[in-house]
Amino acid sequence: MQARSLTSLGKDDRTNRQIALLLAIGFLGLAGATGTALWVQRVNQQNVSLVAHTLDVEARINAFASANERAETARRGYLLSPGEPFKIRMEGAQQLRDALLDQIAELVRDNPAQVARLHDLRQLVEELNVLQNQTVTGVVGVRDSLAANFDGDRAVVLTRQIRDQAQRMLGAEQRLLAQRQERQRETIVRFNVLLVLTTLLVVALSATTLTLIRRNLADLRASRADLRRLNDELEDLVDLRTEALRRANAEIQRFAYIVSHDLRAPLVNVMGFTAELETAREAIHRFAARLEVEHPGAVDKPTRLAIEEDLPEAIGFIRSSTRKMDRLINSILKLSREGRRTLAPEPIDLGKLVRGILDSLQHRAAETGTTFHVGDLPEIESDRLALEQILSNLLENALKYLRPGVPGEIHVSGAVEAGRTVIAVRDNGRGIDPKDHQRVFELFRRAGTQDQPGEGIGLAHVRALAHRLGGTIDVDSRLGAGSTFTLSLPHNWQPGDSHA
Repeated sequence: MQARSLTSLGKDDRTNRQIALLLAIGFLGLAGATGTALWVQRVNQQNVSLVAHTLDVEARINAFASANERAETARRGYLLSPGEPFKIRMEGAQQLRDALLDQIAELVRDNPAQVARLHDLRQLVEELNVLQNQTVTGVVGVRDSLAANFDGDRAVVLTRQIRDQAQRMLGAEQRLLAQRQERQRETIVRFNVLLVLTTLLVVALSATTLTLIRRNLADLRASRADLRRLNDELEDLVDLRTEALRRANAEIQRFAYIVSHDLRAPLVNVMGFTAELETAREAIHRFAARLEVEHPGAVDKPTRLAIEEDLPEAIGFIRSSTRKMDRLINSILKLSREGRRTLAPEPIDLGKLVRGILDSLQHRAAETGTTFHVGDLPEIESDRLALEQILSNLLENALKYLRPGVPGEIHVSGAVEAGRTVIAVRDNGRGIDPKDHQRVFELFRRAGTQDQPGEGIGLAHVRALAHRLGGTIDVDSRLGAGSTFTLSLPHNWQPGDSHA
């Protein structure tokens, strides 16, 4: 079942990568289509502007041709029937024609071919203007000559040439218009093709992505079912192992209690017989001294050395060993009793609890010049006695392992993080080598220079109590840089929260 779950999860990873790739392709395609659409739109706008420009040029050329025809018509009318109305009409048409010619010149200045045609047209118009003006100004013999030879009138010839030149310019603009309209149509076709391709791409990617997502969801549901089944089995297994550990722990505690209790009886005998040996040695010492006074030389030197030096030294070693064994047995009994004690959670003011512990350490702190700094500490619901033992041990160790010649500073701080209370005890003492960070929590194991009394039980007791409270204890330290012990506990602990 575990292998199948892992395979399913691996497949999900591949599907997720495929979905991400498809989405990336889709986004890139949309980005490219958007950029192309913007470019097509800009090109289309340019084409529209060029088409409008061409239509404007055509309109002005047509208006110019019309004005030119009106001027010539007015001139002929004046020849047939001289009068002010024809003169005014001709002059107005001339002004409009000249203005339109200037406008056309402005519009076609970027077209060399049209500029050349416009130059020829302007010369024809200038010549025609002179003839038309001579008609109405009354130059001697001009009007009579024109009236007599109307069919061979030069102005008529110029008007026809101007009309033809305007038609050539108009034809050129119409060809430009056709080209620009064709480009506009091509641009619209490209845009439509792009739109269709983009739509097809989006539809294809969406369909593929949805298919992969549905397949992925199906795999996920199957994986979750497997994980739920595995989790149920794991919980059952954990419960079985926890119960087995609880029974084993209880057996170990009973065994430790029995062993320590049974060891105490022979230890008491050893300590008693050691006292009797000390009494016997003193009696022998007095007898030897009296014998030496009464019979000088009766006690030889080896016997005197054995009575005065060897026996006291051996008895001293026996006493120190029995005292150490007595302390170890007491510590084992204490640990055994603590392991069997029923923990009772209650609301605890950590600040008040820590200050009470520090008050009991003030005398030793004054002797070493140590100062305490206590930050804001939260309230917690836990076992008071266990928590007091943990903090007392940590604070006593911080006060015990100071750096020689350096005034001690011990900081206590706390905070609530994600439903857990975190308490830190930081000092500036001698510190702990990183390789010994876990060793210091082992029973009967000590690290560093052994110049302070102790049996290596305190931190092991601290860790056991922290585990019973559902918490953890860690250390961060370097030699010569102090230590920080961090205790993490459930903010609201209830019996049964820990299986330690």
